[in-house]
Amino acid sequence: MPCFILFLLLLQRIKTAKDMISFECDYNNGAHPKVLERLIETNDRQSLTYGFDEWSDAARQKIREACQTPGAQIFFLSGGTQTNMTVIDGMAAPYQAVITAETGHINVHEAGAIEFTGHKVIALPSHDGKMDAAELQHYMDWFVHDESTEHLAQPGLVYITFPTEYGTLYSADEIDRIHAVCLRYGLKLFIDGARLGYGLEAIGSDVDLPFLSAHCEAFYIGGTKVGALCGEAVVFPRAADMPAHFFSIIKQHGALMAKGRLIGLQFDALFTDGLYFRIARHAIEMAAKMKRLFAERGYRFSIDSPTNQQFVIIPNDKVKELEQQVLFTHWAPYGSDATECRFVTSWATTDEDLQTLSTVI
Repeated sequence: MPCFILFLLLLQRIKTAKDMISFECDYNNGAHPKVLERLIETNDRQSLTYGFDEWSDAARQKIREACQTPGAQIFFLSGGTQTNMTVIDGMAAPYQAVITAETGHINVHEAGAIEFTGHKVIALPSHDGKMDAAELQHYMDWFVHDESTEHLAQPGLVYITFPTEYGTLYSADEIDRIHAVCLRYGLKLFIDGARLGYGLEAIGSDVDLPFLSAHCEAFYIGGTKVGALCGEAVVFPRAADMPAHFFSIIKQHGALMAKGRLIGLQFDALFTDGLYFRIARHAIEMAAKMKRLFAERGYRFSIDSPTNQQFVIIPNDKVKELEQQVLFTHWAPYGSDATECRFVTSWATTDEDLQTLSTVI
């Protein structure tokens, strides 16, 4: 096909996308206005680089206060995949593997980034996106009693996401039981918080930042999907759990921003006056309204998610119709005549967006 025709088709696709409302993901807008304001108002000021600036320091202090961990070590990395890869590679010895649920982000949606660093991903069964502590215990019991243990990939970490890939939540008790298994077998627990705000603010959640800080060796607070242009904040609640020379490890993995203030400033804004949590609550409220809209129209859900991700079962003929008016994710086939579709809300979702959606579903 001639190049100019391809170019025209691309322009048409861009125009079509611009004309449609999007529930495709929670990072399809820029940044929350308060974040942009903070970036603009400090733009003419000079600072130190690589995250040693005054705003990054202020953000770290605000995060420590929110986590109630005055000695926490906090680093700002460029994105989620870089964060998962860097933290796991930094915390695991070269011969160690990481255990996750089979639906875990590192096992499914990160292009083998963890294996690329030399660490095997061991996948356990997934239950609505979650790992079961009893199955983790069973695996580790098998591992330590296998006569060929030294010939196996040695588990070093356990990785879970909060909330999960399916928008579901671990309860405080579930995390506590997973952490207990980790302590029993000398495993480190790392919690992926790319969408952490939506998990913390979901109705029914009994987990908060101080609880997470007390029940894992490392976690991160997602910015990219919760109001920032980019960036994640890695938290080591106890300095003793931080890998040696972690700054160098970040740089080695390409996750260090020379203009570190770009991320630090955003987290400074997000953790001022509770903005991070307000953003998350808004998305949860919008998702609850959206869920009611689909339910009132007779749609079923493949999973009961209390967060900003909703998974709707839609007949394939209706899917094709909706594709012309709404952006969403085709998650997986659901039988022979329907598709499991993901609709996601964010800080930018409005009642007008939902009103438009209601007219087409």
